[in-house]
Amino acid sequence: MIKSALMNVMTAAALKAGRGLKRDFGEVENLQVSVKGPGDFVSAADRKAEKVLFEELSKARPGYGFVLEESGTIEGPDKSHTWYIDPLDGTTNFLHGLPLFAISIALAREGQLVAGLVYNPVTDEMFVAEKGQGAYCNNRRLRVAARRDLADTLIGCGVPHLGKMNDHARFTKEFNAVMAKVANLRRLGSAALDLCFVAAGSYDGFWERGLKSWDMAAGIVIVREAGGFVTDADGGEDMMGKGSVCAGNEAIHRQLLALVRS
Repeated sequence: MIKSALMNVMTAAALKAGRGLKRDFGEVENLQVSVKGPGDFVSAADRKAEKVLFEELSKARPGYGFVLEESGTIEGPDKSHTWYIDPLDGTTNFLHGLPLFAISIALAREGQLVAGLVYNPVTDEMFVAEKGQGAYCNNRRLRVAARRDLADTLIGCGVPHLGKMNDHARFTKEFNAVMAKVANLRRLGSAALDLCFVAAGSYDGFWERGLKSWDMAAGIVIVREAGGFVTDADGGEDMMGKGSVCAGNEAIHRQLLALVRS
C-alpha cells in the first residue's frame, strides 16, 4: 500500500464517505419492496457522500479545486491542483441492491493526473495508485494481465443506457466486432471498478464511451501504474475531454482499439 501524505488524505476521506454509503446500501436493499421505490433515497446517499468527500479533502488540502459529479466545478485559489470526485460510481447497481459500486477520487496537478483511489465499501477493496509509486489493491501490488491473444481474453465494456439511445447503434457495431474475436465480454456497471479490474488482471481490456471525467480519472492512473495502456476510444490522449476510454496491456490495448475504431 502507498503510505504518502497525499494517499493518507485520500484514503481517510474515502473510508469516512464509505461508511455512510455502506449503511445506506443496507437501507436501499430494504426499500426495493416499497411502492415509491428507492430513487430519492439513493440521490440523497450520493449527495451525502459527496459532501463528506468535499469537506474532508478541502480541510486537508485547502485551496484545491474540484470537479464533482453532483455539484459541478468549484474553482480554488490553487489553480495547479484539481480533485475529480465521483461519490457513487455505479448508481444503478446501488439502486438495485447490487454490491458493485465505488467512490472514485483522483488528483490532477498542472493538468496531469497524479493519483487515483477507487473504493468499494461493501467488499472493502481499495484500489490506489500514485504516479511513479505503482498500483495496489489493499496490500497487493497490481499488474495488468500478460495475455496477448484476443481469443483468450475477457474484455469489459460499458453499455449506453436508455437515455443514450443515439449511441446504441455505434455500440452494437463495436460490441459485435469485439465479441467475434474475444473469449467473452462483461458489463458490470461501474467504469471506475472496470478500470481497476484491468489493472488487477481480472479483465484483459476495457472500453466505454459516454463517460464523464470523474468516472475514469482515478482508474486511468491505476491502470497506468499497473503497467497498462490507456487512450480514448479513438486512440488519442483526450480521455477526459472525449469521454471515452480504451485500456489493456500493450498488445491487447492495440488490438482492442483497432476493433473498436473499425
